[in-house]
Amino acid sequence: MVNLTIDGRAVCVPDGTSILDAAASVGIKIPTLCYLRDLNEIGACRLCVVEVEGIDQLVAACNNTVLEGMVVRTNSPKVRVARRMNMELLLATHDSECTSCVRSGNCTLQTLANDLGIADLPYERRLMHDPWDKSFPLIRNNDKCVNCLRCIQVCEKIQGLGVWDLANRATHTSVNVRGGGTIQESDCTLCGQCITHCPTGALRERDDTAKVFDALADPKKVVVVQIAPAVRAAWGEQLGLTREEATVGRLVAALRQMGVDYVFDTDFSADLTIMEEGSELLERMAHPEGKAFPMFTSCCPGWVRYVKAVRPEFTGQLSTSKSPGQMFGAIAKSYYAELMGIDPHKIFCVEVMPCTAKKAEVAIPTMNDACGDPDVDVSITTREVCRMIRAEHIDATALPEEDFDQPLGTATGAGVIFGATGGVMEAALRTAYHMVTGEAPQPDAFSDVRGLDGWKEATFDLAGTSVRVAVVSGLANAGHLLDALAAGEVSYDFVEVMACPGGCAGGGGQPIHDGQELAGARGDVLWGLDRTAKLRNSYENPSIQAVYHDYLGEPLSERAEELLHTDHFAWSMH
Repeated sequence: MVNLTIDGRAVCVPDGTSILDAAASVGIKIPTLCYLRDLNEIGACRLCVVEVEGIDQLVAACNNTVLEGMVVRTNSPKVRVARRMNMELLLATHDSECTSCVRSGNCTLQTLANDLGIADLPYERRLMHDPWDKSFPLIRNNDKCVNCLRCIQVCEKIQGLGVWDLANRATHTSVNVRGGGTIQESDCTLCGQCITHCPTGALRERDDTAKVFDALADPKKVVVVQIAPAVRAAWGEQLGLTREEATVGRLVAALRQMGVDYVFDTDFSADLTIMEEGSELLERMAHPEGKAFPMFTSCCPGWVRYVKAVRPEFTGQLSTSKSPGQMFGAIAKSYYAELMGIDPHKIFCVEVMPCTAKKAEVAIPTMNDACGDPDVDVSITTREVCRMIRAEHIDATALPEEDFDQPLGTATGAGVIFGATGGVMEAALRTAYHMVTGEAPQPDAFSDVRGLDGWKEATFDLAGTSVRVAVVSGLANAGHLLDALAAGEVSYDFVEVMACPGGCAGGGGQPIHDGQELAGARGDVLWGLDRTAKLRNSYENPSIQAVYHDYLGEPLSERAEELLHTDHFAWSMH
């Protein structure tokens, strides 16, 4: 243990503790901007500088450790002057048009500038004005970049991609696509982790809310909205609602108040995905001749983009099942249109997703199997639906809860857990067990695949058939697993991969809380909804039973293959 004094307080912390953490242990908050624990501890922004007695220069609190007898002042006149000057220099190269910034009100730079009382900018403004194709789903504005390097570290260390890098030198230093190419030429999977870890508005998703508002205003369009599982665990965060207030029923009510014609649950098509994907797995295992194992899940478009761009040799092992969002669109513009007597070309299908990669997925030209139009017309993030609620001046807390429309609004607990890492695997195993045995599994028989570990593995017995499975989240972990498979170090039958750490609950389109990782807390909400669900297995869903009985026939039928499956070789990344 080390004893020191911080702002006159006696502090005792373990050796190796940073000054930042030592101060926090006694309730002293030192401002930070570039710092991300265990990921970006580089002291680049110089806003966390403190004065240490006996040392002339100020030191960064985030990456300097405590020493016995150290005396630290975190807010002395010398510190305040330096901190203020450092902020003014940062703002001299920052586009401070906060009123038109997507992060206004949720920007660490803005908050710190306000805390420092900065009302004038004494230095000459110099902005980069780097060009960017704003039709791409991920948008970078280097005029708002503070060179904190978080995006570089997240992309390289957590996602194993290295899309971003430093360009130029000295005062011209900026972050841009590695190698000097365009973002379209890169291996960007659109996971969005760089967006959620950016402390400013330098990175954001393309805003597609205007497309939805235009559709709502068009009397010729029937606007159908589907809400993804993980959205219900997070949408209230951005609007200041508690988890108890932010029910999915209130989100349904808010969308109806906007003028949406029908609001459905993507959990329904998650159940549908399980029926198809589970059947596909059993078919592969029953007839393994000429087939490579493991079969990989295909419901995460960021993961699919990763395979296509980085490890194309595994493309043939992806499940051919579409993602739940795409399956929903295909069913909405075929089965549902027929059921309701609606011209499918008039249906405008919107998906609310925790994901930025979905914006690229809906634009894949082969995702149009129902009527020739795109299965899904537009994908918006959780953040975007919250912006729409604000734009419509809707007070979500004052809304009564409303139910989803039917029949595509009925779902099971298995559909809900799609939003948490391990959830797809557990849902698939529950149904596969039933398909093999004809019996219902114990409710938590496959819970070994739960948890936030980046790479989990387990073996389960399905009526005498041993099934070896693995679950990974975060693309760097996926890369390690693929390396181990290629080297013959591991062997599996079925693998679930989610691009975002913690799964969709930690998706790149979820509300941003700087410095906090909330995938675990949001995932717990989804597991809790599963635990209390009346139906917990996909095959029990009466709406799923009806769609097969009345329209699809059975899983992997000719019509199911046509509508619900896709060819991953039919499009390219670049």
